[in-house]
Amino acid sequence: MSENLDKSNINEAGKSKSNDSEQGLEDTVEGSEEALQKKIKSGSPSTQRVQRPHSSPPRFVTVEELLETAKGVTNMALAHEIVVNGNFRIKPVELPEDSLEKRVKDIVHKAFWDCLSVQLSEDPPAYDHAIRLLGEIKETLLSFLLPGHTRLRNQIREVLDLDLIKQEAEHGALDISKLAEFIIGMMGTLCAPARDEEVKKLKDIKEIVPLFRAIFSVLDLMKVDMANFAVSSIRPHLMQQSVEYERKKFQELLEKQPTLSSTDSLDFVTQWLEEATDDLMNQKHKHALPAGGGAAGSGDAPRPDPVAVQDYAYLKLLKWDHLRRPFPETVLMDQARFQELQLQLGHLTVLGAVLLVTFSMAAPGVSSQADFAEKLKTTVKILLTDMHLPSFHLEDALSGVGEKVCLEVNSHLALCGFSPLTTDKETALKGQIQAVASPDDPIRRIMDVRVLTFLGSYLASGHQKPLPTAPGGLGLVKKELEEVAIKFVRLVNYNKMVFSPYYDSILSKILVRP
Repeated sequence: MSENLDKSNINEAGKSKSNDSEQGLEDTVEGSEEALQKKIKSGSPSTQRVQRPHSSPPRFVTVEELLETAKGVTNMALAHEIVVNGNFRIKPVELPEDSLEKRVKDIVHKAFWDCLSVQLSEDPPAYDHAIRLLGEIKETLLSFLLPGHTRLRNQIREVLDLDLIKQEAEHGALDISKLAEFIIGMMGTLCAPARDEEVKKLKDIKEIVPLFRAIFSVLDLMKVDMANFAVSSIRPHLMQQSVEYERKKFQELLEKQPTLSSTDSLDFVTQWLEEATDDLMNQKHKHALPAGGGAAGSGDAPRPDPVAVQDYAYLKLLKWDHLRRPFPETVLMDQARFQELQLQLGHLTVLGAVLLVTFSMAAPGVSSQADFAEKLKTTVKILLTDMHLPSFHLEDALSGVGEKVCLEVNSHLALCGFSPLTTDKETALKGQIQAVASPDDPIRRIMDVRVLTFLGSYLASGHQKPLPTAPGGLGLVKKELEEVAIKFVRLVNYNKMVFSPYYDSILSKILVRP
């Protein structure tokens, strides 16, 4: 970008452009609203849901109330996405090639540019369409300026003075090429460094109509750049207010929904916390999930701490049956993130189990060699890369993993001067690796418990030093496991900050039940 832009005004730019970009930002997250509404609709009672009466009967709502509620969902989803997703970026809209919308858009655009070409080919040329385009370009360029860029603003208004341009057109004195040259120069001044190459290519286009098409294409990219700049600028300010903002919007959503009005109607959240409390009290799933809090099986046992119940409940989300069970209302916007974490943990559990089986059967000196262990881990990770896909067959993949592991281990044993694995050992190793495909495999269950125990400890530590160490057998996947743990804890802590009043209210009733 040219030195004409004062980089010290970057914060001022974020404030001045945030309002202009707000509509574009909201348009970008319309998909978030639609997804959220679909999830709400799909949350019909399942066979596993506890039937609870609503706190108030359904009421009729007007179309205006529905529209206002939809806008509230969109705004809440937008704020949440910006705060939670540090990589949130607005991207140019790309319509599918075979879509009706794409075909209609192409037809309309072609008709417009053909009309412009016909007008400019007349004798004398007609500039009605061209002047209209110059007006749009002028407004777009002005929208990129900071409040203090008086000289650039005056320059744009002076050169792209539409009244003067119309007079020049009427007297046959309009030089479109000269105006295009000024526009390209100003775009080079205002664009982000990433767009310098696109702006430079504009200078090579000599025909007016293709040039104008290319100019508008680059201007659209510059608008996206400015919107992303606005997002990065408002994120620190939004972080400070997002907790109260999301809580307020969520409460408004509760009050405006026909069947929701208070915490009593958060059926899925209540059921979720009830199950977590019961699990802790009765230790029903002691070997499936880490308890994370004091609970005993007897009736006289002390009640679990509300914080421990919440932590345990969040861990249960990592073992959720998303196809059969509705997700709790307060974590609905993060369901995709919890699903992604669940898939990553499933991958790490299988990977860790394979490595544990391998090094427990190999020669003692093999497992202690970090370079080979890392190489073998990378090899197995690659073979399990597509584990998240529905078409992936884990049992078949582990059969191939067993063959590859035996080959790598024998090769390394030979390099180290050890005898290769015997035929019986190879068969046993391949069989144990393939057995990991079953969720009930003892080794896999052990790794599953250890992974969740680590996450529970990480969550309970509150980022205090020293952080919990990885349980035995997870040393080789410690780095990947810590990355997942950091994402999980950040997600949980933010959700707690927003919705803790709802959880406290619900738990205050659950924990006093006989």
